[in-house]
Amino acid sequence: MSSSPLTIIIPGGDGYLGRHLSDYFAGNGHNVIVLSRRPRESRGAICYAQWDGKTIGPWAEMLNGADAVVNLAGRSVNCRYTKANRDEIYSSRLDSTRLIGQAIAAANDPPKVWLNSSSATIYRHALDRPMDESTGEFGSDFSVDVCQKWEQTLADAPAPRTRKVAMRTAMVFGPGHGGVFEAFYNIVRLGLGGTLGRGDQMVSWIHLLDFCCAVQWLIEHEQLSGAVNVCAPHPIPNRDFMRIFRQVCHKRIGLPAARWLLEIGAVFLRTETELLLKSRWVLPARLLASGFEFKFPVFRNALENIVG
Repeated sequence: MSSSPLTIIIPGGDGYLGRHLSDYFAGNGHNVIVLSRRPRESRGAICYAQWDGKTIGPWAEMLNGADAVVNLAGRSVNCRYTKANRDEIYSSRLDSTRLIGQAIAAANDPPKVWLNSSSATIYRHALDRPMDESTGEFGSDFSVDVCQKWEQTLADAPAPRTRKVAMRTAMVFGPGHGGVFEAFYNIVRLGLGGTLGRGDQMVSWIHLLDFCCAVQWLIEHEQLSGAVNVCAPHPIPNRDFMRIFRQVCHKRIGLPAARWLLEIGAVFLRTETELLLKSRWVLPARLLASGFEFKFPVFRNALENIVG
């Protein structure tokens, strides 16, 4: 990381990833400005500015002279895919990305780099081979379409002086309230952490610290632009994923859940089984080729760190 303090703008940075990413950069001596829909008081080197994700406001001036923008804005996909929810998922991602592009285009001194969220779910359901940035094949379902339109909106943004990166991020596991780890831990703790569905679907994941370090790496390394897979190098089948989770959490019993049971449960939990049953077999080829070293490349070690 640069020896002099950077100014990093994080739209949508008041969620789980945004909070930890803000703390990471602030802890390394940098200035962080979080764009949030809710007014908040500053804490240390982390300042908050209000935005609605749809209209230009005073926040846009803060991009002028900033070093990096890391856009994490987007409604959670942990919901039923009703028309209203689908529309909100699209608009929360596309409108905010388009808006940031407009603000960057209007800046006299635009940010040097713009990292925009995407998702590893952009690739098809893959049981036959892994997917990286050059060999991966896209699927054709709703979530894939969201990601493709999201990345196209980023690519179309008129920001010729700003390097753009689409972060195709896998599930991020880390400590603290509100993260993916907490959701799986609660399932395992209740004795329900058995194999989900057939169990052969691949699970791509990344430790929270590696996610933060990868964001730092992408800011620093000017040769990286376009799509980058942000995930650990060793995805594993769901049956192994759940078994390791039970072992690390010292739970001997985990009831399996067949697909039909998950479909019923998803209705009551107001979510979709795709989040559990889609095989995401994704590799971070570009990160590895650029020299990035993962602190937690193996799932068991990552979980042991989080639990410990």
